[in-house]
Amino acid sequence: MNDFLHSPPTCWIVTEGLAGTENQCLGIAEALGIEPVIKRIGLNQPWKSFSPWLGFEQNWTFTEQLSGPWPDLLIASGRKSIAASRYIKKQSGGKTFTVQIQDPRISSKNFDLIAVPHHDPTRGENVIVTDASPNRITAEKLKEARAQFAPAFEPLESPRVAVLIGGTSKAHRMTEGVMSRLAQQLQNIDASYMVTASRRTDETCMRILKNALPGAYIWNGSGENPYFGMLAWADFILVTEDSASMLSEAGTTGKPVYMIEMEGGGARIDKLHAHLQTLGVIRPFEGKLVPFSYTPLKDAYKVAQEISRAIMEHVGQVEKAS
Repeated sequence: MNDFLHSPPTCWIVTEGLAGTENQCLGIAEALGIEPVIKRIGLNQPWKSFSPWLGFEQNWTFTEQLSGPWPDLLIASGRKSIAASRYIKKQSGGKTFTVQIQDPRISSKNFDLIAVPHHDPTRGENVIVTDASPNRITAEKLKEARAQFAPAFEPLESPRVAVLIGGTSKAHRMTEGVMSRLAQQLQNIDASYMVTASRRTDETCMRILKNALPGAYIWNGSGENPYFGMLAWADFILVTEDSASMLSEAGTTGKPVYMIEMEGGGARIDKLHAHLQTLGVIRPFEGKLVPFSYTPLKDAYKVAQEISRAIMEHVGQVEKAS
C-alpha cells in the first residue's frame, strides 16, 4: 500500500516505549508496507506533568531532542507522544502527515488523522473508528510463527488452547479466587494448554495455575517470545478481560476467543467487551469450549487504508501550497 507517494515514504513511530502502544503503530506501518524508524520519547518538565494540555513545545521539551529531516508520515500513540506530534507538525511546516492512535483527549484539529477504538468517545471528520486496537497479527505472521514454533507446539495433543493471562489493572483485579476458578475449569477440559502471562500477572496467582496444570506449556520468560506461535497453533484462545490489546490480537486471528472474567470492571473496557460480543468475536468463558466462527478483526488494515487515502489528499494540498 506504499503507492501514496511518488517514492517510498519515510515514517516515524513515536511512543513512550510501552509495548502495547508501540505494537499498534507497528501493525499499521506494516499494513502500509513501510519500514518505520522507532523513536521512544520522554518529556521534561513542565510538559511531563501537563501534556497534552500545555502545548508550546520546544526542542528542549523532549528528553532526547527530535530533529529533522522530518518524516513524510508520523504514527504516534500515548499521552507523551502528543507533544511530539504537534512539535513535528510545526517544525515540518505542515508537511509531515500526523496520525495519532488512541483517543488523545484534545481537539482532533491538532492531527491530520486520529484512529480510536469503538469504546473511546472522540469522533470527527478526521477520526476513524476501529472495532478494537490495531495490532501486528496477520495470516502471514501466523503462518511463519506456526513453522517457527512447530517443535514446541506440534507434539501437543489437540485441541490446543492458548491461555493469555493479564493482571491487575485500573479496572480489574487478578485475585487468587479468579485464578483458582480458572484452574478448576481448565482441569475439567480435555485439552493441551499453552500459557503466557504479562508483567502484571501476580506470581502467587500463576503458581495456582502451574500447580493445577502440571503438563501445560507455560512460558517462563526466557528465550524468544512464543506468543505468535501460541496464537498460530491454538484451536481456542482464552484471554483475561483486562487486556484490550490481547483481546484485539486474539480477535484478529479468526480463532474462537473466550474471555476470562476477573473481579471489577470499568465503563470503557466493558464497552469494548460488549462490542466484541455483538460482533461475535468473543464469548464469556464458562468452563466449556465450543467452536464458533466470526469475521476476523482487521483494524490495522482499516487504518492503513484510511491513511493511504487521506495522505493522497494531504500531498496534493502541500504541493499546491508550495
